[in-house]
Amino acid sequence: MKALTLTAYHQFQFGDAPDPAPEAGDLLVRIAACGICGSDVHGMDGSSGRRIPPLIMGHEAAGTVEAAGPEAAAQGWKPGDRVTFDSTVYCGECDFCKAGRVNLCTSRNVLGVSCGDYRRHGAMAELLALPARIAHRLPDGMSFEEAAFAEPVSVALHAVSRIPVQKGDVAVVFGTGIIGLLVLQALKRAGAETVYAVDLDEGRLRLAEQLGAAAGIVSTPDAAAQIRERTGGRGADIAMEVVGISPTLKLAVESVRVGGSVGLVGNIHAEATLPLQAAVTRELTLYGSCAVCGEYPEAIAAIADGTIQVKPLISAVAPLAEGSDWFGRLYAGKEDLIKVILQP
Repeated sequence: MKALTLTAYHQFQFGDAPDPAPEAGDLLVRIAACGICGSDVHGMDGSSGRRIPPLIMGHEAAGTVEAAGPEAAAQGWKPGDRVTFDSTVYCGECDFCKAGRVNLCTSRNVLGVSCGDYRRHGAMAELLALPARIAHRLPDGMSFEEAAFAEPVSVALHAVSRIPVQKGDVAVVFGTGIIGLLVLQALKRAGAETVYAVDLDEGRLRLAEQLGAAAGIVSTPDAAAQIRERTGGRGADIAMEVVGISPTLKLAVESVRVGGSVGLVGNIHAEATLPLQAAVTRELTLYGSCAVCGEYPEAIAAIADGTIQVKPLISAVAPLAEGSDWFGRLYAGKEDLIKVILQP
């Protein structure tokens, strides 16, 4: 098969790679579309430690079943089925999996990740073998490009599911990258009445407004004060931090009301400074969110019914053979590229 392989940091090779070897419970999927995730871009330079070469990256994808192992076939899977799939490969047997918290599986690994503990090739290739238990069928009318968003949409839905959203709540999202824009829409879907978006990029703020934000607010030290002013001095009920750095975490804490909720989604940095006294004395609740925990069916439904819009987030669709160039452009950050989708 053909694949885009990270052979060394900042270096890709497009060419032949060994065909995957499916096991009895696996599906062999012919990939039709695969998005470049921000974590792939951060991984290609070695900064995250989770894309150790050589590696075929990619975990936001969709395609068609090429073959089903005997156990998968017994579950009803067959060639020609249109699918997307979870990025997390969970065991299904540990205590967390049995409790339904598959994102916390003790032996979890992630497609397109190599972190020292394991290497699991991903979907930037013509073919991918994966356990049938992480696959989900697609509705007939959904394009593969739209379906490739099922993973990030599920991430956003899971993050919002961690928060006790009440109908009519006021929320604020810090960060309007791909996940932030999806979290914004997931909050609206969950019942939040008013959602503000905060970012440095004014173009992204305008897009956030098109996707349902009540207003886009430029990220400055007084952004939290602006949120309080817009809420009559009370503060937002919910703040979602989707960047992962100290300045935006500080703003998130400062922007919520007494007894409010702060969702922690971004993790660009391994550590960030928390305004501890403000969190304690105002009795805030912090909710960490990791990956996806059963949200794929809802994500597929939300994309299909348009309550979460993904088409406005597609910046380019390009051949997998041009993937190296697109990685370079995303890494340079000189263009307003939200989501680039590669087609094998």
